Amino acid sequence: MTEQDQTDREIYAGRVVTLRLKYLRQPDGRTRLREIVEHAPGAAVVAVDADGQVLLVRQHRPAVGAHLLELPAGLVDPGEQPIDSARRELAEETGFLAEHLEPLVRFYTSPGFSTELIHIFVATDLRESTVEHDEEEEIELVRMPLEAAIQQVLEGEISDAKTVAGLLAYQKCLTEYPAVAPPSPAAGGRGCLQA
Repeated sequence: MTEQDQTDREIYAGRVVTLRLKYLRQPDGRTRLREIVEHAPGAAVVAVDADGQVLLVRQHRPAVGAHLLELPAGLVDPGEQPIDSARRELAEETGFLAEHLEPLVRFYTSPGFSTELIHIFVATDLRESTVEHDEEEEIELVRMPLEAAIQQVLEGEISDAKTVAGLLAYQKCLTEYPAVAPPSPAAGGRGCLQA
């Protein structure tokens, strides 16, 4: 092996993930092997309608063998900005466009081994879209009050990490910054991050 091969070696490259082996020299001189999953970034949307209900999607996830209730979300395409991906995914998965789309939170899903960074946005002032749904995805649109969604998070019924993080961050934003954000868009506001 060459010196380069000893520090970083690609094992697999797919459409969504690349697996690398990284050999990292420790302060004591030993070398440790790390398995790194390079994952395309993602964007998700806490979409809130005029009645203060959140729009979620139920879809089958083969990796866990279950139908999960999630925020509308998808991969950020190469060269695409996360906010544009969020806008696109909202339209494709729910059939709605947002007049206002604001960043809420971003986080690494599992930084111990993965580079995946999820960007979550809040979408308000929704209107129906004419964008075609992705034919390959079987998605059911589910609307529910934020409080009911939070209850499902706390009871473990909603278990998708980006959805848990997005819903809890949005709820926190609403309760911690009431002067900035009214309790719901129905009360006249556009989202919890706008003054």
